[in-house]
Amino acid sequence: MLIHSFSKKMVKSGIFDTYVATVFFAMLVFFVLNMNSFTPIEILIGVMIATITFKGIANIMFAMTISFVTFDKLDDAMEFEKAAEHVEALANELSIKQVSLKKAKHKSE
Repeated sequence: MLIHSFSKKMVKSGIFDTYVATVFFAMLVFFVLNMNSFTPIEILIGVMIATITFKGIANIMFAMTISFVTFDKLDDAMEFEKAAEHVEALANELSIKQVSLKKAKHKSE
């Protein structure tokens, strides 16, 4: 649950897409500036290979970011909140039972 929400936030941030787009345009500028050294087919293939390569690197960075982030403290906090809600629900149920018992005693008297 926590990893899913964290990864959704990472994807929505667009940092990895920005990284790939930056590399794409940097490669495009590189090939345009060195146009005399490369043929158009070499330029297209070079830009495609560089973009695919850096998209793969971005995915690896994304996976490593998720694997290196620890959620132990958040897991403990969520467990504590669940336990606190459960205890609060039990306390509310107990107080309701006590009130109903008091009403039953008053009615019988």
